[in-house]
Amino acid sequence: MRDWIRLATKRSIVVRGVICSSIVGTILIAINQGDVIWNGNLEIRHAAKIGLTYMVPYIVSTVSSVGALRNVSQ
Repeated sequence: MRDWIRLATKRSIVVRGVICSSIVGTILIAINQGDVIWNGNLEIRHAAKIGLTYMVPYIVSTVSSVGALRNVSQ
C-alpha cells in the first residue's frame, strides 16, 4: 500500500491526472451540467456533482498510471 501511495503521489503521475481530469472533466460537465450552468440555475447539489465529475477522471488516470508503473517494474 505504501508503494502504491508513493507512486500515486509522484509529480509526473499527479500532473498527468490533473491534465486528464481538466480535459475529460470539463467535457463531461459541459455535457451533463451545461444547461444548468448556461441558464444560471447552479445549486449546491450541482457543485457537488461538478466536483465529483473532476475527481473521477483524476482517480482513473492515477490508478491506471500506478498500475502501469507497477507492471513495468515487475
